[in-house]
Amino acid sequence: MASAFSAELCGFMTAIEIADARGWRNMWIESDSMLVVNAYKSSNLVPWSLSNRWFNCIKLAGHMNIIVSHIFREGNHCADRLANVGLNLDRLTLWNDIPFVIKDNFESNRLGKPFYRVVLS
Repeated sequence: MASAFSAELCGFMTAIEIADARGWRNMWIESDSMLVVNAYKSSNLVPWSLSNRWFNCIKLAGHMNIIVSHIFREGNHCADRLANVGLNLDRLTLWNDIPFVIKDNFESNRLGKPFYRVVLS
């Protein structure tokens, strides 16, 4: 059974692999997992079972301009919404435009506005 940390690392590695395949050279990766951010700085945190793929991705990343930063889960509304969408997908899905389901979240984030969820009891 894979851990949440392994799943976060796989997402990180997939992002780098997709960027490389598409020829993207500038990336900013935000993660709500401080462990993933620290793993990028120190590969000895990566589980042995993922180490081969991890080192291949780090090699790919060496040819890119990558910023890796931590964002608190509360500030990561787009990723939270996309993760919920991903639960219902049966294959890798890439969008060329911002998906409708996160458009409001994205615009609020881009403009620096706080995003509040209204909870009715």
